[in-house]
Amino acid sequence: MTDALLLQRFLAGDERSFEELFARHYDMVYGVLYRLVGSRPEAEDLAQEVFLKLYRRRLRRGENIAGWLYRVAVNTGYNALRAAARVHRHEQSAELPAEPGTVEERVEQRERAHRVRAALARIGSRAAKILLLRGMGLSYAEVAEAIGAAPGSVGTLLARAQREFRKTYMDMWGEGEYGTYP
Repeated sequence: MTDALLLQRFLAGDERSFEELFARHYDMVYGVLYRLVGSRPEAEDLAQEVFLKLYRRRLRRGENIAGWLYRVAVNTGYNALRAAARVHRHEQSAELPAEPGTVEERVEQRERAHRVRAALARIGSRAAKILLLRGMGLSYAEVAEAIGAAPGSVGTLLARAQREFRKTYMDMWGEGEYGTYP
């Protein structure tokens, strides 16, 4: 059953259709949010918030649910990051990697993740969205749909976003520490 049909049934009052939409798209929404905030519990809470917005909004027939959810998830994640920055709270709760490593390697990985999140929070919202969506493996067409851009412009937008991220990261943390990030 397509998302459009599930949406149509949900709009007609079938709550199970909403549950199916939730099950289909939860992993994607959670993944976007986890990459943004770096905390499993916070990403789970924000994912619930995104789906509550979907439930309350009652999208129109024919509206792209996946694209809408991408946009709302990214915006919700950025709002959470901005709120955290306003109270000068640094998110340090990224989980240790599943693969074994030395304590130093895990600390270094956690610090790198913190630096990437901090740099992403400082660059333009659209640039950060593009980087995150491409980083999650979305095609140019999917990124275009999620950000409301022409598919042919995604390559140029991605290149600009990468330059903006690289400059911001290097301004914040120094040139020698950029590593292999976008």
